[in-house]
Amino acid sequence: MENKSLLKSAVLMGVITIFIVLCWEIYLRNLGVKNSYDDGPPLWSYTREKVYQSPNSTVVFIGSSRNKFDLDITTWKNETGFDAVQLAIEGSCPRPILKDLADDPNFKGKLIIDITEGLFFSIAPPNNEKPIENIKYYHDRTPAQKASFFLNKPLESFFVFLDKDNFSLNAKLDEMEIPSRSGVFMMPIFPWKFNRNAFDRQSAMTKDFVNDPKLCNQVKGVWHFFSEMNKHAPPMSEKGLDAIFSSVKVAVDKIKSRGGEVLFVRTPSSGPYYDGENMAFPREKYWNKLLQITNCPGIHFKDYPAIANFNCPEFSHLGPEDAKIFTQHFIEILKNEKGWEFSLSKSSN
Repeated sequence: MENKSLLKSAVLMGVITIFIVLCWEIYLRNLGVKNSYDDGPPLWSYTREKVYQSPNSTVVFIGSSRNKFDLDITTWKNETGFDAVQLAIEGSCPRPILKDLADDPNFKGKLIIDITEGLFFSIAPPNNEKPIENIKYYHDRTPAQKASFFLNKPLESFFVFLDKDNFSLNAKLDEMEIPSRSGVFMMPIFPWKFNRNAFDRQSAMTKDFVNDPKLCNQVKGVWHFFSEMNKHAPPMSEKGLDAIFSSVKVAVDKIKSRGGEVLFVRTPSSGPYYDGENMAFPREKYWNKLLQITNCPGIHFKDYPAIANFNCPEFSHLGPEDAKIFTQHFIEILKNEKGWEFSLSKSSN
């Protein structure tokens, strides 16, 4: 009798759980929520494996969030015939990933590095946490973790509620926006409509976000918050900056010595946010010196009229339509000025 009672309780609990999950899923879909993949270490590691594809058909991208938003991967593939291996990580410094690729003797391909000065030239530990975590996960993955990733993929492609960054219990608690207090720092909150993340690690703003000034202003407020934090941070010493340049040159030289190619890109930002970046990180001291020391080509958006005057909806990233336009012009600059050849351009000649 006791076993039957436990079985009934288990069945009832299962039915209730399924009912609640389905109601939550239906509610989110009625809000217009689209699928978004968890952009954690498993997906990054899966993408990291692709750097070994032929350099004649693949380009690897690293950087921070602007690379993920501004490079439209579909446009890139359609225009070049090349795959885009997107390894950029939001809110982080890409130098640990650059070092990981440089120390990998099997990587001999093309690498494009997005420069967001406040992150690339940062020595603050939080800006390195995600890249270091992802790199460690990639090198230490177990067969069980790999299997779990492939089992989880079809679930994420079907259920929108599995977006843990926006719809998990912790994410919903964060939306309460509890103010910071002594000894406890609360991060500002991004609205869930800000972006969706595809399986190829493409990030794109939603149409609802782009068309909603209130949501755009909310994210502008987040950038203002970080700008104010940076203003009160101690300036980097010349010795510290020289150490960064030196480490980047060592990494770049390793890749080039194996036949690889490295190019830096400064993707668009706009409005007062760009003005603040330009003041804090003057080109002659950072961008120009980076190209000079590494002896690498670079593309700064302000140097090309076709991509110099984008208006970013929240000052820091391109909307989906502008990302397509930027990517098209970026490819043309690579072909016409930097001498890069792509399979589609070859076949069309």
